[in-house]
Amino acid sequence: MSKTIASIKQNLESRLGTRLTLKANGGRKKTIERCGVLAETYPAVFVVELDQDENNFERVSYSYTDILTDTVELDFTDDVSKELAL
Repeated sequence: MSKTIASIKQNLESRLGTRLTLKANGGRKKTIERCGVLAETYPAVFVVELDQDENNFERVSYSYTDILTDTVELDFTDDVSKELAL
């Protein structure tokens, strides 16, 4: 099934308030992994509230195109499949 920005946005809107693990490409062969809660969605970006005991800052935001291009992967902890299947 092909992914679109609209389907990614709709899927994330249905999961507001859900715990997740975020894996982001940090450049130069680095992968950043953070845990938090999907807090808000906007027309072009989504916001994740991070766990304070693990991170120096409170929130991060990414665009829906980051998911589309596989720069960011979201693993929802309540899912059995552990993948964001769009």
